Amino acid sequence: MHTDVVLLFLLVGMAGVSGRTRPKGRALQPQPPCRNVRWKREMPLTEGTGHKIASPIFKRSQDVTKVGGPKSEQLLRIDDHDFTMRPGFGGPAVPVGVDVQVESLDAISEVDMDFTMTLYLRHYWKDERLSFRSNNNLSMTFDGRLVKKIWVPDMFFVHSKKSFTHDTTTENVMLRVYPDGKVLYSLRVTVTSMCSMDLSRFPLDTQTCSLEIESYAYTDDDLMLYWKKGNRSLSTDERISLSQFLIQEFHTTTRLAFYSSTGWYNRLYIHFTLRRHVFFFLLQTYFPATLMVMLSWVSFWIDRRAVPARVPLGITTVLTMSTIITGVNASMPRVSYIKAVDIYLWVSFVFVFLSVIEYAAVNYLSTLQERKERVLRERLPCTCGLAHPGVMSDGYSDVDFNTTGNYGLPQENGMKRERMLVQLAMESDQVTGHVGSGAYSNSWIDTHVIDKYSRVLFPGSYVLFNVVYWSIYS
Repeated sequence: MHTDVVLLFLLVGMAGVSGRTRPKGRALQPQPPCRNVRWKREMPLTEGTGHKIASPIFKRSQDVTKVGGPKSEQLLRIDDHDFTMRPGFGGPAVPVGVDVQVESLDAISEVDMDFTMTLYLRHYWKDERLSFRSNNNLSMTFDGRLVKKIWVPDMFFVHSKKSFTHDTTTENVMLRVYPDGKVLYSLRVTVTSMCSMDLSRFPLDTQTCSLEIESYAYTDDDLMLYWKKGNRSLSTDERISLSQFLIQEFHTTTRLAFYSSTGWYNRLYIHFTLRRHVFFFLLQTYFPATLMVMLSWVSFWIDRRAVPARVPLGITTVLTMSTIITGVNASMPRVSYIKAVDIYLWVSFVFVFLSVIEYAAVNYLSTLQERKERVLRERLPCTCGLAHPGVMSDGYSDVDFNTTGNYGLPQENGMKRERMLVQLAMESDQVTGHVGSGAYSNSWIDTHVIDKYSRVLFPGSYVLFNVVYWSIYS
């Protein structure tokens, strides 16, 4: 009896507890076998599981710098240091070695007085804050993203007009860190820099341009710039060539630059010497100018009475020389001194201009001669031979005195008749005492002498000028 009562109380108590813990109407859901899943994850791979055993290459010890583990910032302990300060701040100047590889010389402009160069600029220094532990003493290489988190030298190009770092396909920057803290920082840069050119011998000139590298903020007390391997620190691509210049020499120097407000700075120089190719200018400038001068000499062999032939020839050569001079100066800077090409072109222009002036003088004297000849014909009577028979007896004994229209002169040569008229006038003046015909005779002679001597004087003077010019500037 007592046993049945005890069992009844136990059943009622268990029903009450279950009624309070589980809401009404909600069925008991089976629980997932979590412990079994966790146990399976924690099971090691064995041959009994049916999986392959890992390759033996993963079992050997590896360099921590080559294993995907801690981040580069954690490995280099970047967060543990202040990289806004230079290495060894407060101590001696940090030495920074530099070497340069010139990839190309893209353009050289005489008008803007500048040049454009593409180069690989490399810096070498040691920063013990970047040292790390390495089993194989191998370096780590990074791109430009890590450069912004550490200290790098603040190099800039003195007298540069514009420059940029290439960013195709990514930013062309490389950072290599060695376990002992040595750093190599390399970047690919294109820079347009000023080049002061002396064009007094253009286009027979040789130009020397310089690219100057300097730290912007750090004086020589904080940063010492130097060429890492001396003159061998500068290397060039053998395929570099320019259309107008021949690259003769590349060399490097180091100097100190002083600024009155900030102090002394180390400055690195890249000098290169360029010699201009003259063949292009011979074809485009010198040969055409010489041909125009020679063309102007043709008028000396043309009849002085052929005005329509000689005048256009002279004007054409003058205008052509003006066009050549204008074309050359259009591609040159407006300098205040005379260039070698200016001397040649302007002397050639003077020769062409003088050939036009020469014909003007010949034409004027010819007109003066004809005018005086016309006056003499009007003054000379038809019986001039009868009035002075002694005049005609020496050279013209066969004159027909009955022929009054042509004075008995043969008509086969018009010039002979003109000479006879002048001789008659001179002998008439000697008999009558009239003066003035001597000047007329000299004018007739000078008209022909001008053309005769110009045929020799102009070419000879121009050849002499060319000999002196090319001996000085070549």
